[in-house]
Amino acid sequence: MKNSFSSLRDLAGAFGKSIEPTEQQAELNVSANTTSDSLVYSTQTGRIKQQKQNQVSVSDGFAKVRRETKGRKGKGVIVISGLGLSVTELKKLASQLKKTCGSGGSVVNETIEIQGDKRDLIKRELEKQNYKVKFIGG
Repeated sequence: MKNSFSSLRDLAGAFGKSIEPTEQQAELNVSANTTSDSLVYSTQTGRIKQQKQNQVSVSDGFAKVRRETKGRKGKGVIVISGLGLSVTELKKLASQLKKTCGSGGSVVNETIEIQGDKRDLIKRELEKQNYKVKFIGG
């Protein structure tokens, strides 16, 4: 006699076994799955979102301003680092500096990049906001 089983549950049922987890086992599986760092998806709970750690580097009290051209096909940008601000505060400051300079820019990691060579204008604006400014590099 040949029986066809479509799943392991059917096969276990043919032998009188149950493979359904008890409530306690199900709770343990859910709690174990949600605390795993490498787990992305669980059939019991769905997509698992990793919690991001927002850590801000401590500032030494100086805003470091430098000019960079590397990796930008010769175009210069001013990079401001060492501010010790969170991402949202960096974005607000970057927006204000871009408006003051009349140019574009972005926030990358914990630095602000402003297009063009406007170090003096950026220095004056940062000093208005009580930052000590150091020029790094040439």
